[in-house]
Amino acid sequence: MRAPRSFGLYTLLLAGTMGLGLASRRFGGWLPPFVASYAGDALWALLVYWLVGLLRPRWSSWRTGAVALCFAVVIEISQLWHPAWLQAIRATTLGALVLGHGFLWSDLLCYAVGVLAGVLLELAAERWFRSATPAATGASGENRIG
Repeated sequence: MRAPRSFGLYTLLLAGTMGLGLASRRFGGWLPPFVASYAGDALWALLVYWLVGLLRPRWSSWRTGAVALCFAVVIEISQLWHPAWLQAIRATTLGALVLGHGFLWSDLLCYAVGVLAGVLLELAAERWFRSATPAATGASGENRIG
């Protein structure tokens, strides 16, 4: 079993990713068109990854990624469903940010990229932390990020 993720660090990662995602929408006109079109969706999926990691701090990076990707795909598929009550939620700012508006195949690829980025960043950070601080490993060989 892995050592738990740091609540403080993952809260900061959530906030930072949320800020970048909102900025990618707000300042999209200043970004290259490709980045403006797709960065927000990838960052949204990365935010979901951090959130799942925060809620399940002992899950492996790959398990966290699988759950985050499944959640993102379910949200995207739900955009094919348009009952009045769900449309009313999507009409709010928070509802639009969380649930989106319309199904796009390209969003699924963006979600995969965002979740994979989270998995790889986390694995790289664990490896770096493990090699940079031998004292960080306990008797069981587990390490703790943050």
